[in-house]
Amino acid sequence: MRLCLFDPGLEDNEGSPSHNLGDLIIHAAVRRELKRIFGDGEPLKISTHARVSWKALKEAGTCDHLIVGGTNLLSSNMRHYKQWEINVFQAWKIRRAVLFGVGWWQYQENPDLYTRLVLRAALSKTALHSVRDDYTRQKLESIGFTNVINTGCPTMWPFAEFDFSKIPTTKADAALVMLSDYTKAPELDVRLLETVAGTHKKVYFWPQGRGDLDYVRSLSIPVIALEHSMKSLEDFIHSGVAFDYVGTRLHGGIYCMLAGKRSLVLRIDNRATEISRETGFPTVARDDFESIQRWILKSEPVRVSLNTGAIDRWRMQFKTSSCL
Repeated sequence: MRLCLFDPGLEDNEGSPSHNLGDLIIHAAVRRELKRIFGDGEPLKISTHARVSWKALKEAGTCDHLIVGGTNLLSSNMRHYKQWEINVFQAWKIRRAVLFGVGWWQYQENPDLYTRLVLRAALSKTALHSVRDDYTRQKLESIGFTNVINTGCPTMWPFAEFDFSKIPTTKADAALVMLSDYTKAPELDVRLLETVAGTHKKVYFWPQGRGDLDYVRSLSIPVIALEHSMKSLEDFIHSGVAFDYVGTRLHGGIYCMLAGKRSLVLRIDNRATEISRETGFPTVARDDFESIQRWILKSEPVRVSLNTGAIDRWRMQFKTSSCL
């Protein structure tokens, strides 16, 4: 069984990791599930961020399955906004890709003609496609794909067997903040940092994106900055520091909660909004400081709900030949 993975965790097709470390969190979740389904074999990996060569597409065509692994790859105008770097001619070469935990970029109008052509060419007509929320499912359904199921984001699938009783409901001594360099709101973000600094003894900052650290420094609120690496986040989580996560980075928040940390994501786009609505993951509007303050002091017990039936259906399809 040979597998091709269109991978958001690669910045290019030379093996460089994505500068957005949230892509690496998604990549790890995708690889975890693919290993569970297909075993330990190493897939052919093609970056979703870089233009793909015809040689790579030819090799992908020899694979038994072509998986598109997560993140905000789809939009209503894929000619001009390309999170998945393919054109209509390459899409015809791909033909039978299967979506895995993929989402739609922002709330948008209906897909345009070019986008419909790309997706109808690239995506399998028979396999079950896994999307992270119902909004994405509806967008794909609007262009004729009825073989789409809402499984939630694969980064969250471990919550199906998670012990939520270990998530605290009261304030920790420290806070870990994450902000997004691509949705800057200096007044709101300064107020957030001041709020967190006023309630916690120490405030740490982890830069998930390449420009996050420069942005937080421009706000002139002292924080203890961690390095821009997954290792620095892992080391901090396992350092013994008791902390609450508060921030605009969704996958950073999911990662912290999976480590048993109290986490609150501030909504800046459709991802957190849709995931919160469907799963109950704790989120709040970015400017709702009354709710942020209340959560910091004491939060409700957490329970994240997943559609495990849909998850199992997506996994099990690969045990048959129906998706080829």
